[in-house]
Formats: sequence, structure tokens, C-alpha cells
Amino acid sequence: EVHLVESGGGLVQAGGSLRLSCVASGFTFDDYLIGWFRQAPGKEHEGVSYIRGSDGFRYYSGAAKGRFTLSADKAKNTVYLQMNSLKPEDTAVYYCAARGPFRRDFPAPQLMTAYEYSSWGQGTQVTVSS
Repeated sequence: EVHLVESGGGLVQAGGSLRLSCVASGFTFDDYLIGWFRQAPGKEHEGVSYIRGSDGFRYYSGAAKGRFTLSADKAKNTVYLQMNSLKPEDTAVYYCAARGPFRRDFPAPQLMTAYEYSSWGQGTQVTVSS
């Protein structure tokens, strides 16, 4: 059974940084896409970034590009989302999610849609004050 546990959320001022962590278990890292979504109050889940475990390919949404960095430590089955230059509009619950098994010969998806991710963590709140 896939299990995802997030940590690292909190309250930060605009311009600050946070690092989110997601510890994954119950599946083979290389066979999955592991990503981060966020959900602001009253809004749909928004894909932020994912990593393809087999080759380390990373996708970033437009909102994340240039400010957020996704990394992975396979030995620890952990994915990190480093968020810099945070803005009030980044305020949301951030969820770690996994999609797979994903065939390694398939092209890396250029979009993140929530329904394609079958496993989700409990979420961690990120609040950015102005």
C-alpha cells in the first residue's frame, strides 16, 4: 500500500522560504511519478511539480518555475520541495501525491491533473503573510 507523509509547512512572511518533505513507502520509487499539489480555499487542486523516479525528470508549473525546486533522496524515499520567494498567493494546503506505476518508455506528462494521482498524503498547510 502506498503511503505518503508530508511535513515542513508553516507560516512565513512574503519573500521567505520553506522546505516541504514527503516520505514515501509501499512502492518502487523508480516506477512512479511523485509530485506536489496545492489547494487554496475554495479552489481546485493545482499541480505544482513532480519528479519521475526512473530518470529524475522534473516538471514545474508556471507558478513554481524559478522559485521552487524539487529534489529527491532515493535512499530515504523522500521528495523535497524547496520553496523560495514565497508570495501570499502561495498560501494553500500542499499535498504529496503519487501516480503509477508509470511506464518508463512513456513521455513525461506536461501537465499535472489530480485525478491521475491515486495516492495522496494528508497535506501540510503553508501560509504566506504579506
